[in-house]
Amino acid sequence: MLKLCARGLAIALPLALLAGPAAADPIETRQNIMKSVGAATGTLGKMIKGEIPYDATAANMAMRVLFTAPSGFVHQFPDGTQTGGKTEASPKIWEDRAGFEKIAADMEMAALAAIPAASGGLDQLKGAFGSVARNCKACHEGYRIQKN
Repeated sequence: MLKLCARGLAIALPLALLAGPAAADPIETRQNIMKSVGAATGTLGKMIKGEIPYDATAANMAMRVLFTAPSGFVHQFPDGTQTGGKTEASPKIWEDRAGFEKIAADMEMAALAAIPAASGGLDQLKGAFGSVARNCKACHEGYRIQKN
């Protein structure tokens, strides 16, 4: 259990560090946020698949990362950051800012609703995770350049 709790701290820590010097580069900042989101999603997915034991504390922390990430994430796409830094951001973000921000808000609300379920047991986590994952997928499909 301690190992998973430490993993939970490791995925939350990058978000806490965003107020530091790295925040000056929006491309790097949004990539770091997505690394945190990926780690949180990976932790939850592994629990749901039974690849790692369910841990209420780690699940709760991971879901909180998914809740907090979208609100700051949308502000990391100022004009002039469409290219560079190996960005995978689609031009659609700048063309359809309202749609991008809506998906981020939907993700935030889905994760907020799922926080109690995350620590309420594996079955509750499984039931709540689908809504969160659908929002991740919608953003990736619509606002991210797909890797080959």
